Amino acid sequence: MRYLPLSDADRSDMLRVIGAGSIDELFRDVPEELRLKDPIAGLPMHASEMAVERHMAALSRKNMVAGDVPFFLGCGAYRHHVPASVDHIIQRGEFLTSYTPYQPEIAQGTLQMMFEFQSQVARLFGCEVANASMYDGSTAMWEAILMAHRITRRNKTLISSGVHPHYVGVATTMAKFSEDQLETSLPELDAETDAEALIDRIDDSTSAVVVQYPDILGRITDLTPIAEAAHAAGALLIAVVTEPVALGLIKSPGEMGADIVVGEGQSIGVGLQFGGPYVGLFACREKHVRQMPGRLAGETVDAEGKRGFVLTLSTREQHIRREKATSNICTSSVLCALAFTAHLTLLGEKGLRQLASLNHARACEAAERLAAIPGASLVNDSFFNEFTLRLPVEARPAVHAMVEKGVLGGVSLGRLYPGVEALKNGLVIAVTETTTDEDVAALEAALKEVVQ
Repeated sequence: MRYLPLSDADRSDMLRVIGAGSIDELFRDVPEELRLKDPIAGLPMHASEMAVERHMAALSRKNMVAGDVPFFLGCGAYRHHVPASVDHIIQRGEFLTSYTPYQPEIAQGTLQMMFEFQSQVARLFGCEVANASMYDGSTAMWEAILMAHRITRRNKTLISSGVHPHYVGVATTMAKFSEDQLETSLPELDAETDAEALIDRIDDSTSAVVVQYPDILGRITDLTPIAEAAHAAGALLIAVVTEPVALGLIKSPGEMGADIVVGEGQSIGVGLQFGGPYVGLFACREKHVRQMPGRLAGETVDAEGKRGFVLTLSTREQHIRREKATSNICTSSVLCALAFTAHLTLLGEKGLRQLASLNHARACEAAERLAAIPGASLVNDSFFNEFTLRLPVEARPAVHAMVEKGVLGGVSLGRLYPGVEALKNGLVIAVTETTTDEDVAALEAALKEVVQ
């Protein structure tokens, strides 16, 4: 976003139009004692544009750039190759119509893109209907919990230990403002998921069961028995997908009985970008569509019989009374959704399956080499492109030591679960199509050195 400064004359004209004598008058409703009276300590005063550019460039060089070193970070945000054509497509005027398409007659490009996006997400997740995107994966999961609450009229949700702790943290925070009770637990460094334990805890007060697929350790769970147990008790199954590329190779959650499937779409079309903006995915069974948050773009015909697109459902707080809304936080990430749709369209079904196969093959090769390091062992008995190693030393210092060697060697479970002794030796490693043989060799050498 470009910053274009104003001149003193510009400011005077604006103040005159709004009837204020000075900029300070605009803040007269702020109590005097809360106003900043001096410059912020440690922040330099104004400088020339060229000086600021040099300073910011120098600061940026202190970062280790993902594309410059062997990169194995994952846990919900993945480095994939995004074709240059995606960036070209998302800047075309046909799609850069009004961001919020309340007026379909001037927003056909945006609405058609949303319609195609919904179709892609629904097919990818194995569901009958999907919405036009959410803020991100974590808030989409919380929205799914609220949706299940409305459908079942129950408020107890069982969250699998394999769900990303940041997603659980968002849900825990939001549950403070609702009547929802969340039951959570910590993962264990073994090959077993907590599927059986979840099934045993389902009862007639359970609203929903939330399972990540693949989970935070990279394990892949058969969701069918969990779905059957939940349905038998009148509860819903919510599946969370943080790596949608996996669905090019493994069975979709909807096929296994999931009622609501949510997730993060970042890995298709959207770069890492320091953690955002990302795009939340949300799909469900058609019978629950009127309880789905966000908005839905639909296909219709105009008075002349021509194909057109409109907002079909949009029960957000902007449109109806806040207390009647299905969501109060369902920001629609339309530009990121457009990038997702452009990338997935370029791939097609065949391309997605090939991409997924390549991810899995490279992950298998890396897992085999890394598990052979003395003292290291592979936790997973199944995985897609992400797996967990149990190291003979604490993983967090090992990650920092590998950074010093120019390798971003994965995410330590000690970072995700600080203070949990049983998880401190766990290291989650993600391998994608961007990973080369040289990258794996560099990781292998660095990891050997730091675990000795």
